[in-house]
Amino acid sequence: MEPGAQARRLAPARRAGAKVPEITAWFWAAKVLTTGMGETTSDFMVHHMDPAVALGLGGCGLAASLVLQFGIRRYVPWVYWLAVVMVSVFGTMAADAVHVVLGVPYLLSAVFFLIALSVVFLLWYRSERTLSIHSVDTRRRETFYWTVVLATFALGTATGDLTAYSLDLGYLASGVVFAAVIAGAGLWYWRGGLAAIPSFWFVYILTRPLGASFADWTAASSERGGLGWGTGPVSLGLAAGMAALVTYLSIAGKRNAPRHFS
Repeated sequence: MEPGAQARRLAPARRAGAKVPEITAWFWAAKVLTTGMGETTSDFMVHHMDPAVALGLGGCGLAASLVLQFGIRRYVPWVYWLAVVMVSVFGTMAADAVHVVLGVPYLLSAVFFLIALSVVFLLWYRSERTLSIHSVDTRRRETFYWTVVLATFALGTATGDLTAYSLDLGYLASGVVFAAVIAGAGLWYWRGGLAAIPSFWFVYILTRPLGASFADWTAASSERGGLGWGTGPVSLGLAAGMAALVTYLSIAGKRNAPRHFS
């Protein structure tokens, strides 16, 4: 077989082996849905069962979803986004536990998670010389990736609570602020002032408090500045939206999958 023909034949296999999705508008829509779902689901579990049991269930769910994600050899939408949802649920619980159980102020917890995230980024870059998610094609890089994802969710949770509670902006105003900052970062990127990889991770972090702020706003009671829909109904609604989106992504992925001809 000619070298060129062999390379063309192997290229689809390398693309099929990718463990993360393409960064499209659908990716960001799913990300925001998971952040809101993680916030309200965490709140529902913590308030309707013993917090320690809720944290244990969240941890077990996260571990099981990551075992499943690491066990497959390519990107599978429902497996990948299940892991993201569980990261969102457990990351929310962990960040809330730091404040509620340990009594750490939101500002200090946000600083702590920012330092932790920076350390993981540093170790990832020193090991692999890149922070691009398009390079997540080995077990070590995937480990770095999911550690970063968990840290971003915890940091985003603490940051959202900081603006909503410590700065007294409330849920709706916090969501609007984060949306404005994300829009500004996007404009800066498109005008060439911000590199692709830093802009991606900056927006990735801020979509956590963005989705959580609007989810809290819809779920919280009117006395707390919300619409009063409740954490249970909001969680179910977001789960239904996420299921519909993942179903679409799975069907679209199969339709666009490369065909092999003998």
